Amino acid sequence: MPDLIHHMLAVFMAFLAMMNPVANAVIFLGLTAQMGVHTTRVVARRSVLVAFLIVLVFILFGPLVFSLFGITLSALRIAGGILISLVGFRMLHGELSRISHPKPIAAQAGEVVDSEDQTDIAITPLAIPVLAGPGTIATAMSYSPSGKWLYIAATLGVFVLICIITFYAFIFAERILARIGRDGIAVVTRLMGLILAVIGVQMCLEGLKSSGVLG
Repeated sequence: MPDLIHHMLAVFMAFLAMMNPVANAVIFLGLTAQMGVHTTRVVARRSVLVAFLIVLVFILFGPLVFSLFGITLSALRIAGGILISLVGFRMLHGELSRISHPKPIAAQAGEVVDSEDQTDIAITPLAIPVLAGPGTIATAMSYSPSGKWLYIAATLGVFVLICIITFYAFIFAERILARIGRDGIAVVTRLMGLILAVIGVQMCLEGLKSSGVLG
């Protein structure tokens, strides 16, 4: 039992560091700043749910999926890095791309805006690769030893807790940043765009290095 508790604490800290709910909440707010309250909640719930399902698949079937499709973690890092860099560059220039916002939204506080197109960002880039990126997937796989179902269940339970924390961080992100105003949100959005772009480039470099392309 002490080993299981140690395992759960290690998994919690690893997932918390990888997903970083507070930092990702700022990214979430930047991506949903022009959405209505209802749509914002839908995006938060869907992004966390999709991230959970992705990690669940890799916890249970990760090694099998990788072997079947010939996918390497290096390739996953490179692809995820390119995608998140594109989103970051768009945010950095204040552009509303189809990845982040398919079209401008004129939403007032409390207004219900429930468009399927507007919630696409819950899948990309929020669920993939911001929440369930290569690092999160690698963490899930490394802490889920094959055949040890008690440890696999513990890893999954800890990830559920992190998902709940992330969801509420998303929901209350606006309150956290309410005092900085619209101009402040615009500045934060561009700063998050820069951070996303740098993270994406770093992910690409790590993927190239682990694949042996870079020494």
